[in-house]
Amino acid sequence: MIILGIDPGTALTGYGVVEAVKKNGTVKLKYVDHGCIETSKEMEMSLRLLKLYRDFLEKIARYKPECVAVEQLFFGMNRKTAITVSQARGVVILASAEKKIPFYEYQGLKVKRGITGYGRSKKKEIQEKVAEILCLTEIPKPDDAADGLAMAIYHGMNGAYG
Repeated sequence: MIILGIDPGTALTGYGVVEAVKKNGTVKLKYVDHGCIETSKEMEMSLRLLKLYRDFLEKIARYKPECVAVEQLFFGMNRKTAITVSQARGVVILASAEKKIPFYEYQGLKVKRGITGYGRSKKKEIQEKVAEILCLTEIPKPDDAADGLAMAIYHGMNGAYG
């Protein structure tokens, strides 16, 4: 199963792609790719969202995920950030629905706890644990992309076959 994990944002939307294979009751995770979809702060918001939509559809076409895992909105963030992140999430949800790809969402704290054992882990701790789980020689950068990988890993370990 190919899982596309997403850390939504309008400036940077991190993504991570893993393959989860269940064998003898155990899920094995294999790294596929990671990166960020970036939009310029000089662009109008409508054009930034359009770029995110088109680039996300391109990722769907390239990786052919069987599901998408995205971070839920955390309401403790400031209002302006919450609004732009929710718009980016909406684009991801729309594109996933349009392509009939199942969509799963997880709380960031839950994913951190599931990946590192601690819900308030720092960005570097997430990057290091993601690299360890996926047997990468370097930590995934930027941290938005590592968060996308963490979403995909968490779904692979907890939701993909449940």
